[in-house]
Amino acid sequence: MNYHLPSHLSDLPIYKKAMDIIMLSRSISTYLNHDLGYLRADGTEDNDIYFSGDIVQQSTNLAPEIINAERERCSDKKHKHFESLDRLTHRLYNNCKRLERSNSNGRDYLPMLRYELRKFKKLQHHWMMTL
Repeated sequence: MNYHLPSHLSDLPIYKKAMDIIMLSRSISTYLNHDLGYLRADGTEDNDIYFSGDIVQQSTNLAPEIINAERERCSDKKHKHFESLDRLTHRLYNNCKRLERSNSNGRDYLPMLRYELRKFKKLQHHWMMTL
């Protein structure tokens, strides 16, 4: 995944953690999709499959927000990117909790993703103080 990074950005711990979260969420989503992708006996689908796509989409949006905040010069605009990161992280965390209640063996990996999100939040807090 290449977002035309400034050279220093790829060394930031928060950016590295965002990339780890992307890879982990994609792997978990793929695993969940195998279990949740089938139709039930009554012909309906499992609604939890949509949350598995949401975790991928939300995690993929973390890195661009970090890049945008790093590039921004105006502090008001930086804060908008910080708020967006907060919302994405919060939604991602909540979707992980929802998926943990799903009927899939992949739900066993979601606490690992939530743990990585908690570490990301700590890094995010320190990173925000430096900008």
